[in-house]
Amino acid sequence: MTDPTAAEVCRMRTVDGLSVREIRARTGLGRNRVYELLRGVPPAPVTRRPNAKDDLRVRAVELRAGGYSVPDIATRLGVAKSTAYRWVRDAPFEPDGAVARARHESRVKAAGDARWAAHRAERDVARADAHQRAARSVGSLDDRDLLLLGAALYWCEGAKSKPWRRDDHVQFVNSDPGLLALFLCFLETCGVDRSVPTYRVSIHETADSDAATSWWAGRLGLPVGQFRRPTIKKHKPRTIRRNVGADYHGCLVINVPRSRALYWRIEGMIAELFQKAGGAGVEQADR
Repeated sequence: MTDPTAAEVCRMRTVDGLSVREIRARTGLGRNRVYELLRGVPPAPVTRRPNAKDDLRVRAVELRAGGYSVPDIATRLGVAKSTAYRWVRDAPFEPDGAVARARHESRVKAAGDARWAAHRAERDVARADAHQRAARSVGSLDDRDLLLLGAALYWCEGAKSKPWRRDDHVQFVNSDPGLLALFLCFLETCGVDRSVPTYRVSIHETADSDAATSWWAGRLGLPVGQFRRPTIKKHKPRTIRRNVGADYHGCLVINVPRSRALYWRIEGMIAELFQKAGGAGVEQADR
């Protein structure tokens, strides 16, 4: 025979959504008796108090589905590993290769940084000291220094004639503002003002060529009117480029018109430098 009191208590719980306290107030039953009658009866959703960590629990399940390990989830959410495990132990887990590699690389980097931190700090101090001592040894540069420095710089980075293709003119290409500034000082020592050469930016198509032109003009104090149309390099999808981002300004091409005599002058200085060093002459070096 069905107990009418038990049936009424269950109805209050499941249909009316009353709490234990509210059921006791209506029926006059004791706390233990109400719990006994409600054994096996799930509480109504409205009687369940919200958990402050419900949002973290949901996020934990999402991270688990994304291939994250329990320690990673605990670290990201700021909870204990046991808590993170309890939240996700029933969630499906398929380790993601990319995520796993990123986690491994992050751990390796952190371990390396911690292991070499003291060494790097010591190295940086020694490097800064070496830079200061080397800078003091430079002193002032006179015209002769700039001529020899500029000639050597051009022979390393500038356009050169070949025995099978004579093209005696001065053209210098580089992406380093420091080297370009030195070469412009060399030209001025040779009597070539910065308003004489023409300038051109050579840059990849994914970058802003107009912004690069303005940057080079401002960085080196060059007349904008002397800049020619940029040379745009086509992007090769298979090439992994590192020279990207806001710091990428392409290369600057400096072309000196009617510069055959200046080119011969550079050739002469380089030939003499090679001779004094006991090396080959310019013609032999070209072969």
